[in-house]
Amino acid sequence: MSSIRPAAIIVLAAGEGTRMKSATPKVLHEICGRSLVGHVAAACRELGPEELVVVVGHGAPEVTAHLAAADPGARTAVQTERRGTAHAVRTGLRELNDRGTVSGTVLVTCGDIPLQTPETLRALAAAHAKQGNAVTVLTAELPDATGYGRVLRGPDGAVTAIVEHRDADEAQRAVREVNSGVFAFDGELLAGALARVGTDNSQGEEYLPDVLAILRADGHRVGAERAPDHRELVGVNNRVQLAEARRLLNDRLLERAMLAGVTVVDPASTWLDATVTYEPDALIEPGTQLLGATHLSAGARVGPGCRLRDTWVGEGAAVVHTVADNARIGAGANAGPYAYLRPGTVLGAHAKAGTFVEMKNSSLGEGTKVPHLSYVGDATIGDHTNIGAASVFVNYDGEAKHHTTIGSHCRTGSDNMFVAPVTVGDGAYTAAGSVITRNVPPGSLAVARGQQRNIPDWVARKRPGSAAARAAAAALAAAEQDLKDG
Repeated sequence: MSSIRPAAIIVLAAGEGTRMKSATPKVLHEICGRSLVGHVAAACRELGPEELVVVVGHGAPEVTAHLAAADPGARTAVQTERRGTAHAVRTGLRELNDRGTVSGTVLVTCGDIPLQTPETLRALAAAHAKQGNAVTVLTAELPDATGYGRVLRGPDGAVTAIVEHRDADEAQRAVREVNSGVFAFDGELLAGALARVGTDNSQGEEYLPDVLAILRADGHRVGAERAPDHRELVGVNNRVQLAEARRLLNDRLLERAMLAGVTVVDPASTWLDATVTYEPDALIEPGTQLLGATHLSAGARVGPGCRLRDTWVGEGAAVVHTVADNARIGAGANAGPYAYLRPGTVLGAHAKAGTFVEMKNSSLGEGTKVPHLSYVGDATIGDHTNIGAASVFVNYDGEAKHHTTIGSHCRTGSDNMFVAPVTVGDGAYTAAGSVITRNVPPGSLAVARGQQRNIPDWVARKRPGSAAARAAAAALAAAEQDLKDG
C-alpha cells in the first residue's frame, strides 16, 4: 500500500490562459497575497511531498523566477511543446529521473485552482492509500454540472468511467459528481500508462483522464474521493473567475480569523492576505486591508479605512485611516487618522503619529507624539517628546539623505524645520516658526527666526480701495471711537 506522504506532487501550470487577456502568465495573477500557483504550492507543501515539480510552459522564465522566490525547493519542468495534460505529467516525471518513474504516490493538480486545501489533498492521498487504487480522482458535486465531465461509479464505489458532458446521455447528465482534474496515482503504474496515451481526439492532444481508462482496462481499481466543498476546486480562467476566487478565499481567511478570536466588524469590506497573522481580541473595523506579513497583537484596533502591508501592530494599539508599509507600531501607540507610515517607521509604546503625519525611516520613543500635519524623515526621536504641528524634517539636500536626532522630553514649536544633519538635546525647546540648522544643547531654547516688524497703514497705501483696506479702516475707526467713548 502506498504511503500517505506523496513521493511527488506535480503541478500543471503550463497553459497560456488566453481568456485572462493579460501579458502576465495566468498562474502569476495574485489573490490574497499570493499568486495562483503560489497558493497551490503552499497547499501542496503541507503534505510534505518528497518532490514538488511545477510544469511550466507559457511565460516559463517568469514563472520559474517567481517560483524560485516563492518556493525555492520546488523543481520546474519546461513543457516546450504543449501537447496535452498527459504529456505535461510525463514532462514533470522526467524532471525527477530519466526513466520518468516514481515509486509511491504521485499527486497531480493544477496551478490555477488556488482554493484547494491541504486537508482535501491529504484526504485524497489517504483514500488512495487505503483503497489500494491505481488511481484516485478527486471529485466535486456541483449544483449545476453543465459542461463538466461526469464521474460514473459502480456498486462498490469504484469509478467506471468519466464521460464528458457532450458525450453523456440524459441519465449521465443527471449525475452532479464531476472530475476536478486532480488525481492520485500509483507512480510506477502511471509511467507505463502515460506511454500508452494516444492522440485520437479532436485536439490531437494526450489527455490525462485517458490514463484512468487504460489502468481500468488493465484490471486495476480506479477510485474517487469527493471534496467536501466544490468551491475548493474552482478554476480561474478569466478576470471574473479571478475576482470570484479572491472573494471566496477572503471569506475563508476572515472566517478563520474570527474563529481565532478576532472581531471583524464588516467582513464584506475587509480584506486579508493569506500571510497575515493575529492574536485574540484584535479588532478590525470596516474598509480595512491587511496585506503581506502584517500582524495584529492582542487588543489591537485597526480601522476604519486602513491599508497595512508588512506592518506589526502592538498590543492595544489603535490605527485609524492609516496607510502603513513595513512599519512597527508599538503597544498602546496611536496612528492616524490619515497618517502615512512608510518603510522603516517605528512607533514606540504609547507613541503617536497623528493627523496628516507622514513618517519614513524614523523612530518615535515611548510616549512621544507627532500629533499634526508633519513630515518626519530619517530621524530618531527619544522618549516623551512632543513635536509641534506643521513640522518638517528636512532630510534631503539634493544629493544625499541626512539624519536628525531629537532627544527625550523635548518640546519643539509649531512650524519648525529641522535641517539635517542636526541634533536637539534632551529637555530642549525650540520656538515656533524656527528653522533649526545647528545643534541645540540639552535644556536650551532655540529661536531661529527674524524679529517681527509692523508697517502701519501699508494696506491703505499699497491696496487702496480693496476689501482689506475697507475692513482695516472700519476697524481703526471703531478703535478710535472706543478711545473717545472711553
